[in-house]
Amino acid sequence: MSRRPAPMANAPSGAQPRDLPRAPRPAATPDRTLHMIGNAHLDPVWLWPWQEGYQEARATFWSAIHRMDEYPDFVFTCDQVVLLSWVEESDPELFARIQEKVAEGRWVMAGGWWVEPDCNMPSGESFVRQGLYGQRYLKEKFGITATVGMNVDPFGHNAMLPAILRGQGMDSYCFLRPGPHESELPGTMFWWESPDGSRVLAYRIPFEYCSPPGEVAGQTEKALGQLDRSLGDLMIFYGVGNHGGGPTKANIESIHRYDRMGTFGELTMSSPRRYFDEMAKRLGERGLAELPVWRDDLQHHAAGCYSSHSGVKAWQRRAQAAVLSAERWAAVAGHDVRADLERAWKQVLFNQFHDVLPGSAIEPAYDDARDQLGEAVAIAKRIITRAHNVIARDIRIPQEDGTQPVVVFNPHPWPVTTRVEMQYGLAPTGVQVVDADGADVPCQRTQSVATTDDKGRGATVFQAELPPLGYRLYRLRQGAPAAPSGLSCSETHIENDVLRLELDPATGWLTSLLDKRTGVDLVAGAAGEHTVICEDPTDTWGHRVVSYDWPGEPMAVTNIVLREQGPLRARIRVEREWGRSTMAEEFILGAGGDDAVEVRVTLDWREQAHLMKLRFPVALESPAATYEIPFGHLSRPLDGAEEPAQSWVDLSGAGAGLAVVNNAKHGYDVSPAGPGRSPSIGITAVRSPVYAWHDPRLLDPEGYYSYQDQGTQRFTYLLVPHAGDWRAAGLARRAALLGSPVRAMLESFHDGALPAARGYLDDGGGQIMVTAVKAHEDAPRDLVVRAVESTGRAGVATLDIPLARVRLTADFGPSQIRTFRIPLDDPLSAVETDLVELTTRKGAFTVEAW
Repeated sequence: MSRRPAPMANAPSGAQPRDLPRAPRPAATPDRTLHMIGNAHLDPVWLWPWQEGYQEARATFWSAIHRMDEYPDFVFTCDQVVLLSWVEESDPELFARIQEKVAEGRWVMAGGWWVEPDCNMPSGESFVRQGLYGQRYLKEKFGITATVGMNVDPFGHNAMLPAILRGQGMDSYCFLRPGPHESELPGTMFWWESPDGSRVLAYRIPFEYCSPPGEVAGQTEKALGQLDRSLGDLMIFYGVGNHGGGPTKANIESIHRYDRMGTFGELTMSSPRRYFDEMAKRLGERGLAELPVWRDDLQHHAAGCYSSHSGVKAWQRRAQAAVLSAERWAAVAGHDVRADLERAWKQVLFNQFHDVLPGSAIEPAYDDARDQLGEAVAIAKRIITRAHNVIARDIRIPQEDGTQPVVVFNPHPWPVTTRVEMQYGLAPTGVQVVDADGADVPCQRTQSVATTDDKGRGATVFQAELPPLGYRLYRLRQGAPAAPSGLSCSETHIENDVLRLELDPATGWLTSLLDKRTGVDLVAGAAGEHTVICEDPTDTWGHRVVSYDWPGEPMAVTNIVLREQGPLRARIRVEREWGRSTMAEEFILGAGGDDAVEVRVTLDWREQAHLMKLRFPVALESPAATYEIPFGHLSRPLDGAEEPAQSWVDLSGAGAGLAVVNNAKHGYDVSPAGPGRSPSIGITAVRSPVYAWHDPRLLDPEGYYSYQDQGTQRFTYLLVPHAGDWRAAGLARRAALLGSPVRAMLESFHDGALPAARGYLDDGGGQIMVTAVKAHEDAPRDLVVRAVESTGRAGVATLDIPLARVRLTADFGPSQIRTFRIPLDDPLSAVETDLVELTTRKGAFTVEAW
């Protein structure tokens, strides 16, 4: 990734529209050029279903073509590649006209992504795929790629986006939010630098990205009121948007009229690419270098959208994990399933749209989102199941009477030790688990998912030690599991060799979480409730919300029971209720060296216009807070602000810390100590606003409305005590395993060439983490491996890749993303590639035979 300002990219090839002859402007005309950016921001889903957006894309794009026919200087800027794909399949004549206008330089492609997604909640790999499929589509259909990133409507932008944009061939970025009242950004145009040092030239769109259908005077005046006048030349976006429409005749004719009048300066039909190039030329290399630099994310707007509609957020997390796993197993098995993966990914990417994933669309939109994300998961499961069966059929599994072979598959490119829950049949007395050599494996009986009279059905949980991105063979034998181990437990405590947790029967929350490695009790003496429920009068987006750290009431404990105790793990179930809602939390701790508490949550929520925070008070002095973001992390103050994040948040201080990792939530806060309360991590577990309710519209007290998140939801979080700071806890890998568990499958006896255990790719489990293993988009016999430095410190990665018979060693800068292309037929000729797999890069690394 680039670590310093780079020259602006060239404009796309093709003839450029010539400037038409103009009458001279008055001498009093302001000495500036306003680049008028004609666009039609179109929400494919929002207050309407996607089927309506599908039609509107066609109508809007025909309107843009007609305006080009009528006005020879009109230029149209288009983003969101999915809209072009819809037009291609539904209206070939229109698509051909668009191709003509792109070649003329009058239809300009910006953004380069499949949709304008929410820019905080998707995973890093999802942002890569937005550009992978978007830019490659533009290249195939139009012979160009976008060089300007464009997300005009999302509600915030994570700090690693400059690195992703540069890796996708974009050197600049247009955005609207946060507005001037929401963030003290350094100006209208500035360098935005990600933690790895990559920079894009960012432009905050003034006032609005769309305009009314009439003249543009009001739009221009309001935009000028928000712009940094020191720039001189500026961009102003116009055109009817949201439900599409685009620039109107009245828009265009008023631009011509005010340009002749000289009211605002020179007004020219332009594009973001032309603007950035002309500004680079005018400022020169020195002037560009002197622009201010912003080294942070771009927040805050609509903080409630990170907790609206719990369902779509959980579906998204599940779908992302499933498709990434399918990519890996297809690559391992050598299956060319690029078309299937593309179909699955495009369903995932579409539902990351900034009014779907944030929960701000109408209720019927989530029926479609559920179905589309379900399709992605179903495709992924078919790919995974096929690959696993193809691998398993080649494992040598000798006949052993009275046993059932089980093959456990690890989708992660590092060794994993984890508990596996397995359903079985034909074993009325239970089962023991052994490895391929017959050695006992820790296991215990657990509750089956089937409730029948078949006494042979049952379930076991056992501890699996798995190779990286690989498998291991185990066997189930009939018989009772081994006797209990040294794990100590009761209805209010569990203790193993590393941790001891104690629960208060009155509150159902921890009074102690002792880390024996450090001697630090992370919660003893910490004050504050674990569950906090309060009224929530805010709209679906949570407009103008700074914090949800509001006073409220706890859920009352109704029951505590020791649900499981055995040689492998213990489980305490705590049940609560408030109003018409109930919640059960099951605290699980394994035997031996298990160093994290797993908590499974079942929440049956029946409240309207209320929210619940799960709070985790800590007994730490002056702790520092760190949040996971896509491909990285950020430090943020302890001020109770509602913040977006990925899977984990950490509080560390004085040589110890506590992290909370979860598999479904994205709205967090870290609140400071205060009267009667200790510092705490907060997760907004549930909000129940009215669907698609946008302030300042007031709700009718007599009206009938549908409220979000009514009913049962399930999610899991981990409590991870650690020494030092968060880097010692391996949080990114824990989050990956929590979100994408290993898979166990029953197998039969047969001969085969494969051993009882095998791994196919190992990143070493250190600070450099492999995030993608896939077939190259153009060459299925070429392996693509992407890795990111995960701690913010420079390091060296050694990737053992038995799948390609090579070992690759590479230096990584702090938070750097690197992608390698390894031909399986000639692996020593590996090269580094960009994030869209179109061009190779010069990069220092070594490859040797493994």
